[in-house]
Amino acid sequence: MNYILDKLSSNPRVTIITVCFNSEKTIKDTIESVLSQDYKNIEYIIVDADSSDETKNIIQQFEDKISLFICEKDNGIYDGMNKGIKNSTGEIIGILNSDDIYSSDKVISEVVSKLKITNTSTLYADLVFVKKDNLNKVMRYWKSGQFSIKKLKKGWMLPHPTLFVRKEVYERFGLYNYEFKKSSDYEMVLRTLYKNNLTTTYLPKIIVKMRLGGVSNKNIINRFLANKEDLSAWKCNLPYSPFMIRFVKPFAKIFQFFSRPKQKDYLN
Repeated sequence: MNYILDKLSSNPRVTIITVCFNSEKTIKDTIESVLSQDYKNIEYIIVDADSSDETKNIIQQFEDKISLFICEKDNGIYDGMNKGIKNSTGEIIGILNSDDIYSSDKVISEVVSKLKITNTSTLYADLVFVKKDNLNKVMRYWKSGQFSIKKLKKGWMLPHPTLFVRKEVYERFGLYNYEFKKSSDYEMVLRTLYKNNLTTTYLPKIIVKMRLGGVSNKNIINRFLANKEDLSAWKCNLPYSPFMIRFVKPFAKIFQFFSRPKQKDYLN
């Protein structure tokens, strides 16, 4: 049975959380991407793991526009996300990595509009991977498509930076399990959308540009470790895991390297 949520308020607050560590080369783009949104009721929380480069100084340049800045050592990126969630006051929570940006200034407005219509527990969209030094050079296109349990069993995963979650979902079903160093977002999706049968909405537009070189995709070793954790994520939520999930999940991403979006695919 689906978990029924209360309807969103007429002007729901949206909390955006950015977790960072030594992100001096990219954090300014991320911050400006959030601050440029045309939706006015945004709470912006930045959680820094006590960076040793110029990251903190860059963040402080925007201190009058940032709702909360937490700076302290943590137990990894997912622990940082949990800190942000615990300190949030928004009805809707999105997480934007410190090397990602939103594709336009209308992203949050569109997300809120869609969630108010559907009243689902979560919402996700499409994403493009871009070059580190050229945010307009698309290298991979993550076209999510509609969610289904059948696809999830075949290795499907939504792009986490596009995921927006109602806060009451975190309160009822738990935060990120940071014992999973690279696949806690995958475990959370399995726990909410599969194990607890929560509802979700697909927004068929590109809303995030993600620089290549993320935590789980940085190199072959990281990808192998993430795949190993993927299997554990299934086992801790369900009494079984799909056959060969560690191997079929990477293959599910192959088409991302060959397809390219058209202008109509972006949220403008």
